[in-house]
Amino acid sequence: MNKVAWKRFIPLILIIVIMILVYATGLTDLITFEQLKDNRQTLLDYVNNHPILSAIGFMLLYAASTALSIPGGVFLTIFGGFLFPQPLSTIFVVIGATIGAIIIFLVAKTALGDIMREKAGPVIQKMQKGFQENATSYLLFLRLVPLFPFWLVNIAPAFFGVSLLTFSWTTFVGIIPGAFVYTQAGAGLGSILDTQKEFSLEGIFTWDVKIALIALGIFSLLPIVIKKLRTKPLK
Repeated sequence: MNKVAWKRFIPLILIIVIMILVYATGLTDLITFEQLKDNRQTLLDYVNNHPILSAIGFMLLYAASTALSIPGGVFLTIFGGFLFPQPLSTIFVVIGATIGAIIIFLVAKTALGDIMREKAGPVIQKMQKGFQENATSYLLFLRLVPLFPFWLVNIAPAFFGVSLLTFSWTTFVGIIPGAFVYTQAGAGLGSILDTQKEFSLEGIFTWDVKIALIALGIFSLLPIVIKKLRTKPLK
């Protein structure tokens, strides 16, 4: 296999390496509500005693989860809010999610692009027009308002010629509001565990939060609207 062919598999190799590291460290065994409840103080003590290692481990775990398209990103975000104070928790989540998204984006562009296109199915065609009109605004909108699964938004831009730079910064910026909401909920998880109340995701995403995110999403589409108005012929 020549050098160029090997480069196509570098993103895929990265996913495998991260997955091995995460499973080897046993981090996956800790990411459950039961483990969080049973080992609450142990986890907090570990974070306090090893802040840098804890942050790196959390971001690696989040990147691996995103790159492998494993369900549970919401819980990981809440978990991060419980372990780390604001704004560090939001920063760690955004960095981990962005790294994982970039890896799977590169995989879709190279080694496994055809397979992933088949997995996405006809749904991906619904996104084509938006990317063709204004990839930046459309990507920001999809990050702010999750109309499609996160994994689909990670691979779809690779099929429509979106650059790595555009994909990276829109992902980083676009997931900040949602990450903040969930990590903020995680910050209050301790009091819920103390009172033995049942934790509910519905209690986090209130209508006020949903309306705010939708408003941000609509705002991100303004460049497309302005472009259409400018190109519309005058009567």
